[in-house]
Amino acid sequence: MKKTLLPLLAFSLLFSCKSQEKVDAIVINANAYTVNSNFDTAESFAVKNGKFVALGTNKEIQEKYTASNLIDAKNKPVYPGFIDAHCHFYGLGLQQQKVNLVGTESYDDVLQRLIDFQKEKKRNYITGRGWDQNDWKVKEFPTKEKLDSIFPNIPVAIRRIDGHAMLVNQAAIALAGITLDSKINGGEFIKKDGKLTGVLIDNAMNFINIPKPSKKEQIQALKDAEKICFDLGLTTVDDAGLDKEVIELIDSLQQSGDLKMRVYAMISNNQKNLDYYLNKGIIKTDKLNVRSVKVYADGALGSRGAALKDEYSDQKGHFGALVNSYENLQKVAKRIAASNYQMNTHAIGDSANYVMLKTYNEVLKNKNNRRWRIEHAQIVDTNDFNLFKNILPSIQPTHATSDMYWAEDRVGSERIKGAYAYNDLLKQYGKVALGTDFPIEHVNPLYTFYAATIRKDLKGYPEKGYQMENSLSREDALKGMTIWNAYANFEENEKGSIEVGKVADFIILDKDIMTIDGSDIPNTKIIATYVNGIKVN
Repeated sequence: MKKTLLPLLAFSLLFSCKSQEKVDAIVINANAYTVNSNFDTAESFAVKNGKFVALGTNKEIQEKYTASNLIDAKNKPVYPGFIDAHCHFYGLGLQQQKVNLVGTESYDDVLQRLIDFQKEKKRNYITGRGWDQNDWKVKEFPTKEKLDSIFPNIPVAIRRIDGHAMLVNQAAIALAGITLDSKINGGEFIKKDGKLTGVLIDNAMNFINIPKPSKKEQIQALKDAEKICFDLGLTTVDDAGLDKEVIELIDSLQQSGDLKMRVYAMISNNQKNLDYYLNKGIIKTDKLNVRSVKVYADGALGSRGAALKDEYSDQKGHFGALVNSYENLQKVAKRIAASNYQMNTHAIGDSANYVMLKTYNEVLKNKNNRRWRIEHAQIVDTNDFNLFKNILPSIQPTHATSDMYWAEDRVGSERIKGAYAYNDLLKQYGKVALGTDFPIEHVNPLYTFYAATIRKDLKGYPEKGYQMENSLSREDALKGMTIWNAYANFEENEKGSIEVGKVADFIILDKDIMTIDGSDIPNTKIIATYVNGIKVN
């Protein structure tokens, strides 16, 4: 009996193998949210040459395909790789080489971290980022006297968490040539009792020439940032403001296989970048997309640099300021409109948002599908929401839960109704692009999802959520971290969902953020991250 069965079994296996198509990987036992137009789920899918080639049930996929790499998702949720629509990827990497001041609870805490850092690193110029006076008991800008006494000869320049204010010591001031008479448009040198305090706002920071990192440090920064992002489920990052040198370094590392992260690079708005890229046109590879310009309209709300229509509620006579003149913003917008590039403008205050929305709508008249973006759209006059009809809001939900403790102090009870109004913005354009603005906020995209839907901080405050009328549904939040972000990058046909023909970027989580209790969302872990169907963490 055995003699007859073995040849039959061998023949059966041979026939079976011939009838099955060989692919690179098969995922089974998944609860995969495809984020396609029907928001379907799938139990299994196959990957070949870095792309999804089939979706279906375990039985359907395994009958038709075979692969040496069988990934058992063990009934865990699978999502398209997360995309961060607005972050500072390169900046995150550089931050790993500087003093981390995030979470400091006082100015003395900042000083101690600087002392500890210098003791270990022994730098000739100390830099760092992350302090926020709004988190301190004394919610005032610090002054440089203590810095001067601790570091009398070594320049120190430390950025506020939002990047729109900087504290420097006298050594850095002297090196930069700043005096009491120094002036600059779109910025401020804060003074007290007729002396410089060491706090520089927005364009005033341009006086400070921090030493450039070496190429080795730049490469290390990009690799460090990639590891952090892959571990948290990000497979594409939109870096909001890069120069040609860094973009070309990213490209070279991607081409050599040393950098696997996909990067949507917004070029920084300066003459050199505009002259080169607008003339060259769109640059597109498998991993890099260069087709947008990052422009600044104003500063940040936390440092009172955001441009408001009416004075700050907590600083009479102060309105913030545009960091670029109206004339220059118009000129840049017209130039970008004449190219095939996208314009992505940082606008926080209601005045800055109004100026940019009017400018966009004027220069884009009769130009369809340009997908120009307002980055942040943080404080919007309720009368101006309709101006977003053809303009894509690119928003960062964790800004709402970081700022909610003091934002109303800045703008008052009426203007706050148009602040962090994510659902109102969604109603206008029909899509929102979601990001973090890391390293200003934490990198974790699950915090973005939590802040967008639950609108609480990580301690569960406030109990009923912050301005819940502007929370997003979980489905919209997931779209805003995947397919809508791909759309914002003109890449919706190649990524952002688990669909046949798209790149096989996907992640496996330990809990289903679409169904679990909201309080569990921030504690959800990324089990694995895949780019082109290959595990990268």
